[in-house]
Amino acid sequence: MQITGVIQAGGRSTRMGGEPKALMDVAGKRIVERVANTLAAVLDDLLIVTNTPERYEFLHLPMVADRYPDGGALGGIFSGLAAARGDGAFTVACDMPFLHPDVVRLVLARAGEADVVIPRVGGQYETMHALYARACLGPMEARLRAGQLKIVGFFPDVRVLEIASDAVARHRAPEIAFMNVNTPDELAKARALAAEIG
Repeated sequence: MQITGVIQAGGRSTRMGGEPKALMDVAGKRIVERVANTLAAVLDDLLIVTNTPERYEFLHLPMVADRYPDGGALGGIFSGLAAARGDGAFTVACDMPFLHPDVVRLVLARAGEADVVIPRVGGQYETMHALYARACLGPMEARLRAGQLKIVGFFPDVRVLEIASDAVARHRAPEIAFMNVNTPDELAKARALAAEIG
């Protein structure tokens, strides 16, 4: 299967005071650079979903606009999957500084076994570290048109394969691998953690 890596960069960063969280520095690199570098170590084809492409030109990656600007994260996932050249999209958020290539590979290794391949930690799906096959497009769009924006809302209409947290933990602690940076406090925590683990 050909998989496209999709970085979601459509949030408004309201909890960061309006400053784009993806462009915050962690250990000498902007968070979105760290995300892109990790994905590029695993996948050849990457793109960014954003409505502010000028912010991300420095990455020299293809960019697509969010087709459902008021559709929240589900709209972004749909837009990235619709634009993906391959059979599916491995989707991550732009504010996850500690993505791990082996955790990405853990998900990608199950591509083709289900329409959604997704880690589940403590009963919570990691919807922004998941593989979505093209079969998800119809069910996603139906939810978007109905204004039902919960990402997992379309899961009953597709085949979902869960990756257990202990499988993730063999490579990196799930709370670190899936950590995202939404607030100044979380940014400070990420910078401290980066000093320890790189």
